[in-house]
Amino acid sequence: MNDKYNNDKYENGLDRNAANYAALTPLSFLRRSATVFPDKVAVIDDDMTLDYRTFLARCRRLAAALAQSGVGPGDTVAVLAPNGHELLEAHYGVALAGAVLNALNSRLDGASLGFILDHGEARVLIYDTEYEAVIKDALAGLTTPPRTVAIERDGGPASLDGARYEAWLDTAGDPDQWRTPADEWDAITLNYTSGTTGNPKGVVYHHRGAYLAAMSNAMAFEMNADTVYLWTLPMFHCNGWGYTWAITAVGGTHVCLRKVDPDLIYRRMEERGVTHLCGAPVVLNMLLADMDQRGRALSRPARFALGGAAPPSSVIRKARELGFDITHLYGLTETFGPATLCVPQPDWAALPTEQLAARMARQGVINFAVNDARVYDHERRRVAPADGETLGEIQLRGNTLMKGYLKNPETTAEAFRDGWYNTGDLAVMHPDHYIEIKDRAKDVIISGGENISSLEVEEVLYRHPRVSEAAVVAMADDKWGEVPCAFIDPRPGLELDVDDLIGFCRQHLAGFKIPKKVVLGALPKTVTGKIRKNVLRDRLAG
Repeated sequence: MNDKYNNDKYENGLDRNAANYAALTPLSFLRRSATVFPDKVAVIDDDMTLDYRTFLARCRRLAAALAQSGVGPGDTVAVLAPNGHELLEAHYGVALAGAVLNALNSRLDGASLGFILDHGEARVLIYDTEYEAVIKDALAGLTTPPRTVAIERDGGPASLDGARYEAWLDTAGDPDQWRTPADEWDAITLNYTSGTTGNPKGVVYHHRGAYLAAMSNAMAFEMNADTVYLWTLPMFHCNGWGYTWAITAVGGTHVCLRKVDPDLIYRRMEERGVTHLCGAPVVLNMLLADMDQRGRALSRPARFALGGAAPPSSVIRKARELGFDITHLYGLTETFGPATLCVPQPDWAALPTEQLAARMARQGVINFAVNDARVYDHERRRVAPADGETLGEIQLRGNTLMKGYLKNPETTAEAFRDGWYNTGDLAVMHPDHYIEIKDRAKDVIISGGENISSLEVEEVLYRHPRVSEAAVVAMADDKWGEVPCAFIDPRPGLELDVDDLIGFCRQHLAGFKIPKKVVLGALPKTVTGKIRKNVLRDRLAG
């Protein structure tokens, strides 16, 4: 019996149809939870609390309002807002309109936001008036600015012409409509990342990946209908690592948080019975320091998913004392957030804190929706052995990888060369098949969970008339994990005032990208004239 006959018997007359196939989309999570838990609290915010029935209704009204504004399939809708119910609603309402959500980074300056709005071709911009000044800067340089819709909350009334969010939703009535993508590969969101060049790159997510990322993360974080999730992680960052959809998927409760304040975080955790939260090391460190200073501890344990640098033993010890259970994650914007996690093994519980910290420093093993991860030794053209010593680049394959970079086919092809996503992160594979990052192939500085392109900062430094050469590297920081440090060789015969240089940077860069330290002097170079950043890093470490 030949192979063709065997294959045909499972194909002939057994086709996809409306009964046995539906495109995967996180929109289905909201509809299910609104059916199963209609009266359950879905969202808690400062200005309103929404049950799942009302949450669904508001998302439908948002979709209808967008449609009435001329937004259709494939259009981009940008949102600049804190972690409130409006941004959460946008994660469903925009997709229900068939459009693509571009959640904007609230830490960016006007020029960067203007580039993103133009590059992503935003048709509508929903913004909180708290950010109106930077929005005005962003819109000033646009030939075809998007229609604006203002969220008037803590920032007060809007001064820009345009719709007002709540009134705008009311114009849509109460539509009984539901749109799902025809193809699960359709774009659902657009997220910009700095990468290694000055201009941000637009990372395109698909419905399939968003669905699987949400399911994967909910499983990894052991979430269920009793989950109460506090939004300490920005929803604009990889769409909140997919938890904008994951919490809804399990019928949990979203607790919104408009600003990261340690006292407010603690009080909200205690008042709302928070079970899970995520964030960068800076958030955890701030929270632990504040709780320790005030003599506080959690009345019930909570799980904290930590991205970025691995926690030192002192942080692990303090976190345990105060009631936190830490899970270390690794991922990128291109991987929908978490791609690997450090799964604790049963025997780790008995380890001394220092040994446990060494294990938790690893980036771990693949998440559920990632098919494979490997460390590839490009120099020897082989997969690095699992010896904990051979350095190579982390490569990933799976369902939670981006479609690619918007309007950038060359960079997309390079990212996916050889059938793998090439992360640019250098790591080793341990004998237990846990990955541990050792360095970054790209000179990206991760500060408070945000990526900073060293080349972007260097480009600004080179514009200063008294700068001859510049190099920017990561410097360890207790609060932010890493911050930029600039090494500057001034032009011969000219004095360079460091305060003047920092002021110059402040005019051209977002605040978190400004170098926190400037070192003047000649820069070390290779024989070919390339600046040796490894030497500069060693100087800081020493």
